[in-house]
Amino acid sequence: MTAFPLPHVTMVGLGYIGLPTAAVIAQSGCTVHGIDVQSHVVDTINRGEIHIEEHDLDVLVRDMVSCGRLAASLEPTQSDVFLIAVPTPFVGDHVPDITFVLESAKKIAPVLKPGNIVILESTSPIGTTEKMAKLLADERPDLKIAGVNNSEAHDIHVAYCPERVLPGKIIAELVANDRSIGGITPACAKKAREFYQIFVKGECIETTAATAEMVKLVENASRDVNIAFANELSLIADRMGLNIWDVVSLANRHPRVNILQPGPGVGGHCIAVDPWFLVDSAPNVTPLIRTAREVNDGKCDYVAGRVDKMVAARPDSKIACLGLAFKANIDDFRESPALKIAESLATKYGDRVQIVEPFADTLPGKLDGSGAALVSLQSALQDCDIMLLLVDHEAFASVTAKQISGKQVYDTRGQWLEILR
Repeated sequence: MTAFPLPHVTMVGLGYIGLPTAAVIAQSGCTVHGIDVQSHVVDTINRGEIHIEEHDLDVLVRDMVSCGRLAASLEPTQSDVFLIAVPTPFVGDHVPDITFVLESAKKIAPVLKPGNIVILESTSPIGTTEKMAKLLADERPDLKIAGVNNSEAHDIHVAYCPERVLPGKIIAELVANDRSIGGITPACAKKAREFYQIFVKGECIETTAATAEMVKLVENASRDVNIAFANELSLIADRMGLNIWDVVSLANRHPRVNILQPGPGVGGHCIAVDPWFLVDSAPNVTPLIRTAREVNDGKCDYVAGRVDKMVAARPDSKIACLGLAFKANIDDFRESPALKIAESLATKYGDRVQIVEPFADTLPGKLDGSGAALVSLQSALQDCDIMLLLVDHEAFASVTAKQISGKQVYDTRGQWLEILR
């Protein structure tokens, strides 16, 4: 039961996190106004359609737009709660860039009114929420922003609450997963928790904004370090001529061992990016986190190098790159190691490279214009002598031993383990 009537909500940013979150909040009964800088995104949503691939999102958005609880525009309007879910990339030598966050805060500042809650959801360096609060105070000196200038007054409550969802299961996990809710002040955390409890069934735990910011970064850095261990083991196994999948499977029979699965690297906007935020915050005491990032990034070069050797053995062969997304069964190519590897190979081999990606209608990134072609799985199996499995999409699970017989195969995901024995 909420402590206040259902609020009007503004979601700033309608991407992979913002749009599903806006739709889930609307499903709870709230009226949600989404804003985005791209007009085609706004127009698509207002037609009841989606511009990203996510399980069940199309139906939910259509229903929420149809019933009038979800609409989008380019400009903000007055609301009770403002959520910010915009990109936080890094620039240069992995330096975090919070420009989009601060620009979003500046954009909503003119429409803020006493009693509002402003919540940052974007994965951010430690201290970003505090910077956002100070910017709001500068933009609106007529309002008392919680926590700024030691103010005990709370015209505007400010908090940080990161998502922790798995692409492909975002709708369910937005509701089911626990949330760390960090307030600039304890009163801010309480207000934000009351809001999230409208639609979150998981436990909502109050903490400080800085703690919640670090929690999000730690979660993904932990996964990155563990994946780096698995990827480093795969390099050793290759050197020794051993099957890494068998090694990991047998090692995991130990009751206190749980090694993750290796792959061609690490992708996505979270695991491949967030650890650098921690390194940037404390560069002199994060050698393990930095090394894990380097191991996982280096795996892309290793995979491309192994393919070069396969090509050298068959100089006229065509290369099939199966998958471009950063994980299976999604259309998200952000920081994808598969995409980086395919781009590297296309730069060298041009029209000898064939791409199979069931979640793309056109070639993304540098592949466009490289000479590489987007083809069907069947076409790649017929035309290519080298099969490079980069993403374990369900569509690739149907490949048989007969179809890849006589070909050079490099399975970076272990999806074809049984048919390659």
